[in-house]
Amino acid sequence: MPLYRPPRIAASEITPKDLYLSRRHLLGGAAAAIALTATESAWASPLSAKPSAYRVDEKVTSKQDATTYNNFYEFGTGKADPAQNSAAFKPLPWTITVGGLVNKPQTIDMETILKDFPMEERIYRMRCVEAWSMVIPWIGFPLSALLDRVEPLGSAKYVAFETVVRPKEMPGQSGFFQPLDWPYVEGLRLDEARHPLTLLATGLYGETLPNQNGAPIRLVTPWKYGFKGIKSIVKITLTEKEPPSTWNRLAPQEYGFYANVNPAVDHPRWSQATERRIGEASGLFGGARMNTLPFNGYADQVAGLYAGMDLRKFY
Repeated sequence: MPLYRPPRIAASEITPKDLYLSRRHLLGGAAAAIALTATESAWASPLSAKPSAYRVDEKVTSKQDATTYNNFYEFGTGKADPAQNSAAFKPLPWTITVGGLVNKPQTIDMETILKDFPMEERIYRMRCVEAWSMVIPWIGFPLSALLDRVEPLGSAKYVAFETVVRPKEMPGQSGFFQPLDWPYVEGLRLDEARHPLTLLATGLYGETLPNQNGAPIRLVTPWKYGFKGIKSIVKITLTEKEPPSTWNRLAPQEYGFYANVNPAVDHPRWSQATERRIGEASGLFGGARMNTLPFNGYADQVAGLYAGMDLRKFY
């Protein structure tokens, strides 16, 4: 199916001008109630995790904001859509197929993942390419642990990810209007995937992931723009060649494969120098503005991955 390129889909949602900020305040109590309904499933439950040294000393975004202000186009293109439209999504039973250039390809269910991989809580900054940000207490385990389990071959250079396709449960994947080409796909270089910061998240705020946040398992790479955080993963494949990524394939002039946070280089349609922290009121529309940090504040840990690369590009 050819890609549909909505001419203004990102302009109202993505541009960081204050005119669109009031949309968040329209969520109100009704959306919160719907979001709660979406999480009240067989999957939703407390999730134990040990504390981690991976934490930022910043105010954590409220659970209300983090679970009702989301990008998850499989449920719709509006910020409130994922919470409103994901109640029918069934995150269990769930399996992930891990294969490609590995010695031990396998299919793993969520019960095995939660049993075999010790969970830890990590408080990370999250920076969206749309110039808003949050601080979220994720629960999960290093992606490197899963990669070790399947034993990548020496020829493996990249890790590709794929999201589930369920149009009956994900209204953004059905109907005449298709904002993206499904399935949603993403990728990392193998050294990025193995970096200690790279997390497969199964929960947040001490509970299993809500549907609207990527249940039951998603990727978190905190030094990259948020669109790299592929949700509801069903397939992980190790490859020799750089895999496609959905937003790069849709608009390569705006979204690159690497997607590293770089405040010094503007997006083609807006500045990336500052960001709006969701939930921290400032001015008429709310959302305190602050300077964006290189690599989202994780430069000391990850800059070495890109030695010699042209970091003037926003991606």
